[in-house]
Amino acid sequence: MPDVWVPDLTRVRGAKYVAIADAIAAAVETGELRSGDRLPPQRDLAMRLGIDLTTVTKAYDQARARGLVGARGRAGSFVLPQDAIAAGPPPRDTGMNMPPEVEGGTLLASWERTASALLRAPGAGGRLHYTPAGGREVDRAAGAEICARMGLASAPEQIVVTAGAQNALHAVAGAVLTHGDVVACGAHIYPGFLALARRMGLKLAPLERVEAAALEALCRTRAIAALYVVPTNDNPTTGTIGIAERAALADVARRHGVRVIEDDAYGQLAAQPLPSLSSFVPELGWYIASASKTISPALRVAHVRAPTTRDALALAAEVHEVNVMAPPLNVALVTRWLEDGSYDRLICETRAEAVERQAIAAESLPAHSFSAHPCGYHLWVPLPDGMDEARVAADLRGEGVTAIPASIFAVDAGRRTSALRVSLGGAIGRAGLRRGLPALERRLERAGE
Repeated sequence: MPDVWVPDLTRVRGAKYVAIADAIAAAVETGELRSGDRLPPQRDLAMRLGIDLTTVTKAYDQARARGLVGARGRAGSFVLPQDAIAAGPPPRDTGMNMPPEVEGGTLLASWERTASALLRAPGAGGRLHYTPAGGREVDRAAGAEICARMGLASAPEQIVVTAGAQNALHAVAGAVLTHGDVVACGAHIYPGFLALARRMGLKLAPLERVEAAALEALCRTRAIAALYVVPTNDNPTTGTIGIAERAALADVARRHGVRVIEDDAYGQLAAQPLPSLSSFVPELGWYIASASKTISPALRVAHVRAPTTRDALALAAEVHEVNVMAPPLNVALVTRWLEDGSYDRLICETRAEAVERQAIAAESLPAHSFSAHPCGYHLWVPLPDGMDEARVAADLRGEGVTAIPASIFAVDAGRRTSALRVSLGGAIGRAGLRRGLPALERRLERAGE
């Protein structure tokens, strides 16, 4: 390897981070970079190329995702051995907050057993065809049962089955919001809704805290079309709105005619689930319950409870236009699991695994250095002033831990909060967390010295 390997970007058209990753791949193929060679430090390469550090970070992340390089913490990034490269890339870190893989869990066995039973049952072929708009009646009834568990009485006719929560959010927004509408929300929110708001031309009005007093003050200054909220174990901040505050928020929503878009991704994971916010204002609540965050993202199944049957019909039309339908066999799995008790068992397994991983985080990180829900699988970690959140996130990814900078979730880019959302879920196991989280602990301890 030359003293300092630097890719030639003089003829590059398009994204520079992709070009750098491609250059690493080409250098490995030609032998210019060999097994064990250390890539230039990211800051050094950014300076030599005259580009932003984040571009180089994305390039190295992509090279890692392709299985070309590996990270060794502060030592840097190194070219992997040829046999490792030939074996293909490791499971891709998508940055999504995914349920943990449960050690000794029954998900795969339940999936195989139930799918086989469904396909052997009389009339099974019907489950492989297009479904009625909004979902089959039996599957809507299953969604109504889920809502009832969260304190929200519902008729099956009010339920619409969607291909996951993101599909649900797009459909709800399409059904009730228009360009220029103002939506109240937290200061940091799920990036999927940020992207949706930009695409639809919605105006987001961030509240410092999602609470009744703040929403009331906002409603007195402008017309608010909706409130978007993750009420339990907020993504990313891990905050949970208490029962009294939910009732107070509902009162403000009712008095000002504010629709409630309740993205309750994690509510069912709580050991003692709280009544949904929509249960306090059912005439304005659009409640979304998804199996992706409680059981498995592979299911791609969510149930949406609309305020009225008429609203559900409009919502079903939006779902059909955007995604046609949810995966029929996966929907049938969820329904059958609700019937035979597997649904509760699988959620209990996810909850128990999350509790174990929270214990590892508590052992690995300084006391009071992060916030978390006791049954959740992500952390919100404020960083000291001056600490580069993108650099810390990249270092953690090098250790196998998924960390996303607060800026990705920020509604107002001008209001800087230095923090990370650290995921304890996904493909990483407990042993991996025990190895990886100390890298964050060292960062935080050095900052406090």
